[in-house]
Amino acid sequence: MPARLSPAPTASSTAVHAAFLTVRDVADYLNLSPHTLYVWRHRRQGPPSFRMGPRGRVVYRVEALDAWVREQEQADSRSNPKLNPLSGAPQQRSRPAA
Repeated sequence: MPARLSPAPTASSTAVHAAFLTVRDVADYLNLSPHTLYVWRHRRQGPPSFRMGPRGRVVYRVEALDAWVREQEQADSRSNPKLNPLSGAPQQRSRPAA
């Protein structure tokens, strides 16, 4: 039986691949193991994901992944001066009443 050749990628299939990432793709992008992503998904943590297709493959929308990364960056006080406790005015200690 001859091997089946896959059809040449079309503009629409390329757009789909550009819009969604697999668990392995996201793990490589974030420098994590796929297992970590599965644990986060189970705990409802990490970047938003969903199941797509007849096999229910877990995928991540690129836009949502990028937004999640930006949220993580803003939640870190080292990246966000507004959250850095050293950038605020010093607090005065209250003196106990005598």
